[in-house]
Amino acid sequence: MTLNKVVDSAADAVSDIPSGASLAVGGFGLAGIPWFLIEALLEQGADDLTIVSNNCGVDGAGLGLLLEARRISRVIASYVGENKEFARQYLAGELTVELTPQGTLAERMRAGGSGIGAFFTPTGVGTLVADGGLPWRYDTDGSVALASPPKEVRTFNGRQMLLEESIVTDYALIRAAVADRAGNCVFHAAARNFNPPAAMAGRITVVEAEQVTEVGELHPDAVHLPGVFVQRVVALTPQQAARKSIEKRTTRSKESAR
Repeated sequence: MTLNKVVDSAADAVSDIPSGASLAVGGFGLAGIPWFLIEALLEQGADDLTIVSNNCGVDGAGLGLLLEARRISRVIASYVGENKEFARQYLAGELTVELTPQGTLAERMRAGGSGIGAFFTPTGVGTLVADGGLPWRYDTDGSVALASPPKEVRTFNGRQMLLEESIVTDYALIRAAVADRAGNCVFHAAARNFNPPAAMAGRITVVEAEQVTEVGELHPDAVHLPGVFVQRVVALTPQQAARKSIEKRTTRSKESAR
C-alpha cells in the first residue's frame, strides 16, 4: 500500500501542537522557512513554545510573528540576527535564549534524529561555551538570572573536545521545494540549510512543499531527506509557493558600479 502523508491544510497539520511543545524549525534568515506552517501555528494559539532554529525570523515575519505574540518562551539558536524584538525580549529578561555555535546546533539536531545521545566537538573549547557562564536569561535589572553550565571536556588524539547533547523536539516545521506523498523531500539551493537536520530532530515532522508529486516520481538520487523523517505533508498553492521574501536588498547605482 502506498503511503500518503498529505494533509488538507497547514491548519490541520499543526492543529495538535500543544502549548509547551518544543519545535525544530528549518530555514536560515528567511531562506527556506516554513512561512505558512508558522502562520497557521500563530492562528492556532499554542504558547510557551521552545523553538530550536538557526535564528528567530525577523521583525514582522517568520518566527518573529510568534515572538511578537509572546508565544515563545525559549529559543535555542545560533544568533539573534536582525530581529530587534528578539534582542529586546532577551535583554529585558522576557525570553530564555541558548546561543549555540552554528555547526554545533546543526549537528545537535542531526544527532538527535540519528539516535545519538551526545557527541564531542572541538568547537567552543576554551570559551564560555565550554566553561559555562553564557547568559541564557537576564533579570529585569540587567543581571544574569540563568547562565549556561560548564560542559565536560576530554582529550582525543591530543585535541580537547567538549560534550554536546543532541536535540530531539516534539515537532518540526520545514519547507521543501518538492515532496512526494510519502514525504521524501528535495530542497532548492539555500533552502537546503537547516531544513534537513530540523526535520530529523522532530518526533512529528511537518513539511510544506511547493510541489507535491506521486510516490516514485522523484529519482532516489535526488532525495535530500528520506520520507521516514516526515509524518505530514502540506501542498502549497502556486501563489503560496511563490512567496520567498529576503531579509535585506542591497543595490548600487550603475554609475558607482563603473
